Parts: sequence; structure tokens; C-alpha cells
Amino acid sequence: MFKYIKNCQVPDLGWDIIYKASDSNDIYYVEMKNKHNTMNSSSSSKIFMRMQNHLLNSKDRENSICALVEVIAKQSQNIPWVITLDSVKQHSNERLRRISMDKFYEIVTGEKYAFRDICIQLPKTIEKIIVANNSLQVKEDTVVEELEKLGSDKLIALYKLAFKTYEGFNF
Repeated sequence: MFKYIKNCQVPDLGWDIIYKASDSNDIYYVEMKNKHNTMNSSSSSKIFMRMQNHLLNSKDRENSICALVEVIAKQSQNIPWVITLDSVKQHSNERLRRISMDKFYEIVTGEKYAFRDICIQLPKTIEKIIVANNSLQVKEDTVVEELEKLGSDKLIALYKLAFKTYEGFNF
């Protein structure tokens, strides 16, 4: 979806997303992960060092912001990324960030609730596509059954489960 957002680039290699802010000279170099707990300490350290290296050695380092963007983060956030290497806590760098998906959408769109709005629209669009294409069939999924246990509205249950601290998701 990011390739359709103004000033976002989705390169074939390297970064997952590069975003050039229109209101400043900042350039975001993004590594995106699905969930906050999908990385072990080794992969986390590797990504951190790659970003740190970029901030130290790239030609646009004064304007660079390297960010780990987590689709499902523990909470809504846009904070400096600090890790511990060999039991030594590293100093924080404001240009090395951990950002939740809701905050990243806010950065790239300028809209505080852009991620929530996409999440609300997406099931409607999927339903229209399924209705319009008779050849598409939705298979039974145990995830749906689990969500039904959380409430009668599966979409709200999903959002409450995954994005309970994100901007605009306080149902």
C-alpha cells in the first residue's frame, strides 16, 4: 500500500520503505516487522547495527531517520530505539526509532487516524471484491472462531486484540 502514498518508495532491495517527508528534509529508512515479538535478540541487534551504520555513513545522514516499524507493536509509539548489546545499554539516538504502524501512517499521511481508517475500510472493500467475483471463495478459518469468542463483532474484536493502544482504536 505504501507505494501508493505520496513520497513513499518501496525499493526492491535494502529498505522496506523509504519516505521523504514533505514538511522537512527528513528521509525515513524503514525496516518493517509484523509483530513486536517476531525478532530474536540476534536479528534485532543486526537490524539496529545496520541502521546505526546507515546513520553514520550515508551521504544523507543529516536528514536520515532509520525506523523499525512494527505492524502489531506492544503499544502505540514513536520512540528512540535503545537496545542492550553484551549487557551494556546503548545511548539513544533520536534518529533511530521504533514506530508502531498507527504512528507511521500518521507520519506518511499527516492524518492521526489514517491507520484506523484503513482498517475500517479494508473489510468493506474485501467484501465488495468477493461479491463482485463469484470465483473467489472464503474458506473457513479458526481465527474467525477465536474472534467470535471475544465478541459478536469480529472486526471490533480483532482491532481490540491487536491494536488496543493505537490511536483511534478505543472502542
